[in-house]
Amino acid sequence: MFNDASATKQPTYYEEVERKGYSRREFVSFVAMMTAFLGLEKSAIGQVAKALETKSRIPVIWLHFQECTCCSESFIRSSHPIVADILLDKISLDYTETLMAASGFQAEAAMKNTMTKYKGEYILCVEGSVPTGADGVYCMIGGKTSMQILQEAAEGAKAIIAWGSCASNGCVQSAKPNPTNATPIHKLIKGKPIIKVPGCPPIGEVMAGVIVHLVTFGKIPELDRLGRPKAFYSKRVHDSCYRRPFYDAGLFVETFDDENAKKGYCLYKVGCKGPSTYNACGVMKWNNGTSYPIQSGHPCIGCSEENYWDNGRLYERASAFAGFGIEANADTLGKAALAATGVAIAAHAVATNVRKHNLIFELEKEGKQSEHELES
Repeated sequence: MFNDASATKQPTYYEEVERKGYSRREFVSFVAMMTAFLGLEKSAIGQVAKALETKSRIPVIWLHFQECTCCSESFIRSSHPIVADILLDKISLDYTETLMAASGFQAEAAMKNTMTKYKGEYILCVEGSVPTGADGVYCMIGGKTSMQILQEAAEGAKAIIAWGSCASNGCVQSAKPNPTNATPIHKLIKGKPIIKVPGCPPIGEVMAGVIVHLVTFGKIPELDRLGRPKAFYSKRVHDSCYRRPFYDAGLFVETFDDENAKKGYCLYKVGCKGPSTYNACGVMKWNNGTSYPIQSGHPCIGCSEENYWDNGRLYERASAFAGFGIEANADTLGKAALAATGVAIAAHAVATNVRKHNLIFELEKEGKQSEHELES
């Protein structure tokens, strides 16, 4: 459990909301949005609101290693201003190379102070993979390798959040031949709760949802077998895709400029990895809930899945997809659907004939019995 007793003198989240000039309505709107994203019942809105009204901010150290900073960019561009303005600004983000004003010795002193003052209480967020090749010289900060920094910061952390695919599974840095020996966080740190939030980048609201869950319930969210929050990674992009009916009907885009593309058919043949990618893109979407890659006409590249960079070309369809109990590729899906329809029709006809035969048999039996009774 996350005990914020050591941070009792810090302002609560709601106090910071008020200080920033947000109205009660805006606060409740934010709470309702986060509650829905977390997959909680409507009755939980009050619980989330109370937690943000009464609990002090959680101390956070946010490290950057081998990455492009897209996770931080996604977070600060969340659809609701309170996410960046309050959660990011006021969770006691004591150290982050990207956003903090301090630099050099002052920055390192801020991190050291948080690690000492809030030992066992702070959350360690890590963005980027860690290079372990050549004794870690490929990524060094303040004279220390990223591996040394990670180990020192992880020792006193209450939990670790691996932001993005780089920290969660190594991402493009660990693609073959992986010259720096880029390694995800869970393979380097043991004995600590680790929450993986993959994606390149993850959706900003997903990142905010993880923080809100920690604040509200004082524990990490329910995770799947890969360590990802089930609230956001329990379903495939394919399952919530509005183009799914075209997939089921065997109607596919063959090239990006063909008539099928203009009709909005399924993008599976041009490389869409939606059937094998677990993420909330189709439900939460991006840019204030405006759209997501598939909706804009681009196939899902599967960026939240492990080894997506080594699983074939981005615009090349998967050779097969085991989604129906047997393997069936895109060329045969339409035929399979047609065949299944034919089989269903035939089965219905057979069943109907069987029922008619049984009815006729019973009528003949009754007729013979009546005839026998009359003769007697």
